[in-house]
Amino acid sequence: MNEFNQNQNQNQAYCPSSNMVWAILCTLFCCLPLGIVAIIKASSVEKLWYQGRQAEAIKASSDARNYALWGAVASLIFGVLYVVLVVMGAMMA
Repeated sequence: MNEFNQNQNQNQAYCPSSNMVWAILCTLFCCLPLGIVAIIKASSVEKLWYQGRQAEAIKASSDARNYALWGAVASLIFGVLYVVLVVMGAMMA
């Protein structure tokens, strides 16, 4: 049990990554709505951390990463669907 507490304290010694780069890239190249949400979450990470709200900062970091990832996946899905529909339309014409 002591090992777990020591690891937990070590993990809380550093501010988590804000994932701002991924949020901005998602906004510019993938999915604008999810990218904006990711930017909002990413911008709150350091503020929450230095206010002493570590759990909320870690959650915001995770949320920013997830929204950016979901935006990238949504963009890929829509891109593949678009290509399939264009190919099908060209074959029918």
